[in-house]
Amino acid sequence: MNILVLLRMVPDVVEEPEIAPDKMTLETESVRLILNESDNYALEQALLLKESQGATVTVLAVDSPQIEETLFTALAKGADKAIKIAHPGKSLTTRLMASIFARVIATEPELSSPDLILTGSRTITDLDAPLAPLLARDLRLPHLGIVSRVSLDFSGRSVTALREYPAGIRGEFEVPLPAVLGIQVAERPPRYVPVALIRAIMKALWVECIPCPILERTRVPFQLLELRKPPVSARAEMLTGSHEVVAHKVRDVLVARGLVEGA
Repeated sequence: MNILVLLRMVPDVVEEPEIAPDKMTLETESVRLILNESDNYALEQALLLKESQGATVTVLAVDSPQIEETLFTALAKGADKAIKIAHPGKSLTTRLMASIFARVIATEPELSSPDLILTGSRTITDLDAPLAPLLARDLRLPHLGIVSRVSLDFSGRSVTALREYPAGIRGEFEVPLPAVLGIQVAERPPRYVPVALIRAIMKALWVECIPCPILERTRVPFQLLELRKPPVSARAEMLTGSHEVVAHKVRDVLVARGLVEGA
């Protein structure tokens, strides 16, 4: 059983990102990049399957700042192999990243025919979770997203996954392998590895780098024209005083705006 985990780096929201001079991308030097949270859960789910089913786990990512440390950390956690794809030299949209991953998976001998592909269900820049379904479409594989639990059935060549829905509803699905799953959360929090172990792994193992494939031009449904920061508006008014005084102030605000009738 070969499991492939796709990892992405995203800006750390603790720091405020700056827009690059081209007004089309974020200035990567102005922010610290960290591993996408749901991708971290995807890695943890893969490692849990490795421990319970004896699977082989490979992590794959497109080159970006801090990516090597992230890949070595994945190796320290228990991944068997780490591979990075050379950066394409242009802005990495989710559509482009899905195309790169799909082409590499389809053409690289050591990545071809994985039994299960896991990636995070969403990122802070793509809340509608498009990477997994786009990748599944390109590879012509079944897909299930917003997954919170995974179990494998070797005899039936299928995976059983628990999918989350709004209002606390869950659905259990059996998906034939190979398949692509968008992981929202793993069965347990991502494991921690000490820095000393990561440094030891850096000396003992290596991250393989492969060239970025040349992609054909594809028509996209929309085009990004410009990035802008939200305009600064007036600060919020803080209501102070006792509960009774604050309640009267809230009432006066609602009356003044015509939301309720005055007493």
